[in-house]
Amino acid sequence: MADRIASDHETVQTHRVTLGTAGRTSRPELALPESIDASDGDIVRLTLDGRAYYALVEAGLDGTAHLRGAFENARLAREGDDENRLLDWIDDTGVEPGRSLLLDVLSAGYHYGLREPGQRAVYTVHEPPQGSLSDIADSFG
Repeated sequence: MADRIASDHETVQTHRVTLGTAGRTSRPELALPESIDASDGDIVRLTLDGRAYYALVEAGLDGTAHLRGAFENARLAREGDDENRLLDWIDDTGVEPGRSLLLDVLSAGYHYGLREPGQRAVYTVHEPPQGSLSDIADSFG
């Protein structure tokens, strides 16, 4: 079941994040706020301009959780060897490192939306999967 929800809806929690770069490289990255429950290796959904992608949460040099890409599916997010839609979005919007962005929590630990300050977004939100893949496999016997 999918619902549509606006970024200014009372149930959406919004965090201001800063577009940074990974170490001394020019690769863009987003440091997630400490209040967001995400660990190194987690796969989350990230909506950019109305389209949901998959992003790998990676530990930054400072130990905090970061997003460095958005991909068409979870496998590509883990491998990171396909077109990075986060880079495309950054290029399309013209956002420079050091600039603030808004990260909307659509489903904690599962789905987030990214937008520029002053912009309103309408998201299609899906329920997170129930249980793990191993739980599903165990149910078959």
